[in-house]
Amino acid sequence: MAANLPTFTVTDRHGKKTCGSGSSWEPKLGYSRAVRKGNVIAVTGTVGIGPDGKYSADVGAQAKRSLEIIEGALEALGAKITDVMRTRMFVTNITEWEKVAAVHGTVFGEIRPATTIVEVARLIDADALIEIEVDAIVG
Repeated sequence: MAANLPTFTVTDRHGKKTCGSGSSWEPKLGYSRAVRKGNVIAVTGTVGIGPDGKYSADVGAQAKRSLEIIEGALEALGAKITDVMRTRMFVTNITEWEKVAAVHGTVFGEIRPATTIVEVARLIDADALIEIEVDAIVG
């Protein structure tokens, strides 16, 4: 796992384990970075923001960072990246899909989850070029 990840906190809430990453958006919108119920984990849409609070201008670098954060959240809830069954990628410029695909392929090439990549008009932060969410089943 990458260095300089957020500090993940795991809390029991209503029969589920929730994982927070300290994002300022989590309390504003009332969500968790990831939620585990039984052996199922859903990781919310995750942008590739750097530890300094800034974004790379490159969508591939943002995708890599997003997947690092996702992996950290999965591990905080007792899962591995190999437990991922589905990924969804939302990009602001579909013409750069090959940069995203290269990163996704590096991480998931042997795992082969179901995946979707779609273009969206804009993400919640104007500097974010990609947002990724995943679903995982442990065991």
